Amino acid sequence: MDNEANRTTPRAWITNVTFSDDNTVSLSVDDIVVLVGPNNSGKSMALKNIVQKAKDRKNEGIVIKDVGISIDGTQDDLVSWLRRNSRKISTNPSNPGYTRLGATVYEQQAKSWWQNYAAGFHELTSFFVYHLTTDARLNAANPAPNIALTRDPLTHPIHYLQVNDSIEAKTSGFFKEAFGEDLMVHRNAGNEVPLHCGERPNPQAGEDRVSLGYLRALEKFPTLHSQGDGMRSFVGVLLHSLVVDHPVILIDELEAFLHPPQARLLGQMLIKEAPSDRQLFIATHSGDFLRGLLDSNSPRVRIVRIQRKGSINPIKELNNAGIKSVWSDPILRYSNVLDGLFHSKVILCESDSDCRFYAAVMDALDPNGEARHDHIMFLHCGGKSRMPVVIRALKNLDVPINVVSDFDLLNSESPLCEICRAIGVDWEMQRSEWGVVKSAIDQKKPEFDSADVAREIRELLTKVQDKYFPKNIKKDIETVLRRSSPWAHAKTIGLDFVPSGDPTVACERLFDNLEQNGIFIVPVGELEGFCRSVGNHGPKWVNEVLVKDLAHDPSLETARAFVRKLVK
Repeated sequence: MDNEANRTTPRAWITNVTFSDDNTVSLSVDDIVVLVGPNNSGKSMALKNIVQKAKDRKNEGIVIKDVGISIDGTQDDLVSWLRRNSRKISTNPSNPGYTRLGATVYEQQAKSWWQNYAAGFHELTSFFVYHLTTDARLNAANPAPNIALTRDPLTHPIHYLQVNDSIEAKTSGFFKEAFGEDLMVHRNAGNEVPLHCGERPNPQAGEDRVSLGYLRALEKFPTLHSQGDGMRSFVGVLLHSLVVDHPVILIDELEAFLHPPQARLLGQMLIKEAPSDRQLFIATHSGDFLRGLLDSNSPRVRIVRIQRKGSINPIKELNNAGIKSVWSDPILRYSNVLDGLFHSKVILCESDSDCRFYAAVMDALDPNGEARHDHIMFLHCGGKSRMPVVIRALKNLDVPINVVSDFDLLNSESPLCEICRAIGVDWEMQRSEWGVVKSAIDQKKPEFDSADVAREIRELLTKVQDKYFPKNIKKDIETVLRRSSPWAHAKTIGLDFVPSGDPTVACERLFDNLEQNGIFIVPVGELEGFCRSVGNHGPKWVNEVLVKDLAHDPSLETARAFVRKLVK
């Protein structure tokens, strides 16, 4: 074939993916599609189904019903590319065979499949659509067979580093940023080409990288394939995603074996360095990796959240504006809000102490962790005022959410009304019931009147002897001031503080309406009200309560009943 090197490089890509819920996501040739969702929601199966459907559209899919595929290049372009980039395994002039990176195809069949690509690529699939499994990532670090670089096609990812110094240098730079060591190709190791890791030796005067002295210095460093799975997997992802020229790469749980900073770094690298003509499909359960992707604010990133409801896998492509709103808020950006994407539900609390207690009670109710622990995330936002922002962020990320707050949330229309509106409750439908409860409590006599407050504070001030005002006295004064309001008392008691009659009926209706929409108010006032036999407050109270038999202690029955409603 004439002028083979000048022909168009053939390409293939996925144009759309239809999921089991009949939702279709249309794709561009350079999209980086990130599949997120709870455990067992179908992320890994979706990748497998995409490969199966790309191979033959008739193949059955569990999570993926169908895929659309497209190509660029003629049959002659394909054959020319196979000759240049594959190893010929058959000399039959009428139908030679070609193998590349573990895939084998014969020319006549390849031409036919290319012409009829809409039905699937069949055995040609692996030449253009590569499923980078865990084993494939680890094996990429194994030594490559030595080849005649000027004549033979490249058949292993390490060959790309071997023939291109700039690719080797760039890959080594990524590796050093992640692990603090250089990555070096051994160019004269006999019938194989291993990678070494360590501090790159400098050739002495008159030496180059194949000189005996340099090679002896190089061989003092360990080989990559003898290192841990983290290093090997990291390099495998880099080589296949950024170096080898598959136009479509599918990667499952690429953060496996990596520490969180390395997972985030890998996300940053993929966005920054992935070729513009490459399409990536990545299933992940790592908030750190996702944060690395989002650091770039790249329009190439498409996030699809998958859930499972029986035999159907409902999906939603997350709104880019919603993601940006999370990423532009400094408090949200440096929180773990994004981790909610990987859970079936988030329960938003006021404080870390609340999260610890409710999570512990949930675990006690489900000691085998069969259905709860890995699927429900307890998240705190540092108080009621931040709740509306976090709720809106989680809603934008399509994460189901319940909210739990102390009883004094009813003390003021704000932030209660903002929480309702953020979660999707019609506040005007709740205002009347809330007003009855609010008015009834406001009219109750506080524990301390003004004279009581003044007397108590004077007594506390007489105890101050230190140069700097004692923290314990400050705390005691704050307690006195709270006792001047009926709401301070209400917070320590909860529902039982509401006057009988119409106010109690209104409060019960309000609680029911809010709970139906995912807003739960602590019926005993505050967290400490679930076990009044334990003193202290906040973390100290939680530490003492957690040593109890959370599953059976009679004093915690109200807490267990509340958590059952909260997590169902």
